[in-house]
Amino acid sequence: MSPGGGAKDSADGSGRKRGAAEEPDEWVDEPAAEDDSAARAARRARLRRGRAREDSKLLYSWRSPRVRIGAAIGLVLILALGITAWFTPVLSVRTVRVDGLSVVPEDQVLDALQVPDGLSMIRLDTTAMAERVAQLPKVRSVRVQREFPSTVQVTVVERTPVLYYDAPDGPHLLDCDSVEFAIEQPPGTAPKLVTDHPGGNDPATRAAVAVMALVPPSLGVGEVVARSVSDIALELRDGRTVLWGGTGDSQKKAAVVGPLLTQPGKVFDVSSPNLVTVK
Repeated sequence: MSPGGGAKDSADGSGRKRGAAEEPDEWVDEPAAEDDSAARAARRARLRRGRAREDSKLLYSWRSPRVRIGAAIGLVLILALGITAWFTPVLSVRTVRVDGLSVVPEDQVLDALQVPDGLSMIRLDTTAMAERVAQLPKVRSVRVQREFPSTVQVTVVERTPVLYYDAPDGPHLLDCDSVEFAIEQPPGTAPKLVTDHPGGNDPATRAAVAVMALVPPSLGVGEVVARSVSDIALELRDGRTVLWGGTGDSQKKAAVVGPLLTQPGKVFDVSSPNLVTVK
């Protein structure tokens, strides 16, 4: 027993003393760390050997005459199919389908397409075909698509009259883009435009077209009077008048004009949609 009566100390073979409550030295964990490092190195080595074996198998397979002959035959077949599809009439156009027509004659569309006889579908210039159809006055847009093995699909969006105006050579029809696309009798639902200088490039005309794009069809507009871009009036077929003003706040105006027309009156002013009046 030690003179102080404390706990006994012992010494290992190195002469170092160890107390009963003393924590183990750090060097005790080092062998485990070394084992983990060795295990990781072994795993990496196994992966490298596995990849090397796979590469060796692929290289061995490619060196096989049978594999190389098969690959060559496959390449020749692909080239032959490509040449056949490109230069022969095997994939030529056999059907042309046109959708979306109402007033444009289908023969006009087919003539504008100029689908070449015997030409492979792959070689068709669908962009040029669409551009030619788009030149027809009553065609607003067109899409031309290949549908293999032998069909050309044409989808047409026609121009429809939003307004018309009278001129010495007859009524001019205007679509929603303010494009004058025809000189002919308008359909009964198209309102007449009254303005000083009607035409697709006239600011007042363009403002009237923009207003009509938002006016509910149920209003029954018979005539649009555009004195300027900010002074547009709608003459309804029942004799009432809607003072629209300019194109600003047209969505709000379109929202309030329907309920407003349920009230008695002759002149309905929505030019300021937050303060509407009826006379």
